[in-house]
Amino acid sequence: MAPVTTAPVSLHYREEGGGTTPVLFIHGNLGCGDWVDLVARELPSSVRLIAPDWRGCGDSPKPEPAPDYANYGMAVHAADMLALLDRLEIGRCHLFTHSTGDLIATHMLLAEPERFGRIFSLSPVGPMGLPFAQSQLDGFRVMRDDMDVARMGLATAVSSLFEPESLGSGGQPRFRAETSADQRTLFEHLLGRTRVLSDGVWLGTPYHLDQTYRSGQLRRRQAELTHPRRIVRGREDAWIPLADVEEMAECMPGCELQLIDGIGHSMNVEAPEACAASLLEFLTLDRD
Repeated sequence: MAPVTTAPVSLHYREEGGGTTPVLFIHGNLGCGDWVDLVARELPSSVRLIAPDWRGCGDSPKPEPAPDYANYGMAVHAADMLALLDRLEIGRCHLFTHSTGDLIATHMLLAEPERFGRIFSLSPVGPMGLPFAQSQLDGFRVMRDDMDVARMGLATAVSSLFEPESLGSGGQPRFRAETSADQRTLFEHLLGRTRVLSDGVWLGTPYHLDQTYRSGQLRRRQAELTHPRRIVRGREDAWIPLADVEEMAECMPGCELQLIDGIGHSMNVEAPEACAASLLEFLTLDRD
């Protein structure tokens, strides 16, 4: 892993519960700590849930991106997270990751493996990263500049909340009748939070995911990731290839894979009660 030379920033975070089981939630790309909101409501007070905003996201600092987005790399985000744990005097915790948050966690686990217990990985971007064609990279600029395009892009991340025929049709996504008022409200909030993202996130994150894929360095280290891990992926997830999570489950000791029917990329928003139940059941298993 390349050394991190960028100084950590002081991340903004939300904290729920005050119990003796600390869990750090690491959100995905274009997100913020509020992506855990509906799950947090289902957790008991025994869980101390800490949900930071990455640098460049939410209410965290937004440094000017370097020309090569070096100050928004995955190892840099990992260093920010470790610095937050230091600030909160948390010596050991569990990790709850979503999407690209899992790639950040990979850097954390390789840097300070003794600091972490169990890893609950929700639709993770694995150590292999993700490849992006130039047209896809350009698409992030369009999402940044056009709210309607951003709405459609975000809707595909929570696809089970919307009528399938309204996604990718060139129109506007339409909520399904079954989608709750809380889910609708949270979606609109999360969409609004994309308006404050730094270009270091809009453009830097896909750049770094592609670079991770091209280098293959982290992919070759999967056997070193020995922490007990549960990967949960919706069968309707259009963002994370099934082959990637199957590879993680095969290569990482102590890793199990669960595939969930009727759910897309974001079980934390699409089925928060079931997500919370799976998280709690996993954390209480005697697996360390």
